[in-house]
Amino acid sequence: MLYIRLGAALLAVAVVACAKPTADEPGSRDAAAPPLQEQPGLPPGDTATDPTLRRLERDAIALAKADGCSSVDQCRSAPVGNRPCGGPRYYVPYCALTTDSTALFAKLAELSRAEADYNQKNGLVSTCEMRLPGELAHSGGSCRFR
Repeated sequence: MLYIRLGAALLAVAVVACAKPTADEPGSRDAAAPPLQEQPGLPPGDTATDPTLRRLERDAIALAKADGCSSVDQCRSAPVGNRPCGGPRYYVPYCALTTDSTALFAKLAELSRAEADYNQKNGLVSTCEMRLPGELAHSGGSCRFR
């Protein structure tokens, strides 16, 4: 009986010690790196942990200009990142009139490819819910999510 309990305890310790963090766990984020907040409406702390991925994400977000639209029908959203289970981590709102959409989507594609490679290389996992963009809104000349 003692051997069974000891074996079960050792098995539990081994499973916990060998578990890889998921991309959706708070511990998988870079605690020293501040969350991206260049634009309102971005989820706090939802950033890649790898410095190269963080740079690509910052570069892409900088291309998404939220200001300059006069109505919500001129606003768009773009997918950001690549979750280990697939799909974007979140969406960024932007004004189609003031954003170079070609450059934005090229940078977002570069980020998505790099993050997919990073996730696969590091064996990351995540939940597989489908993340959709929020409802777009327009306020004070800026595109936002409600």
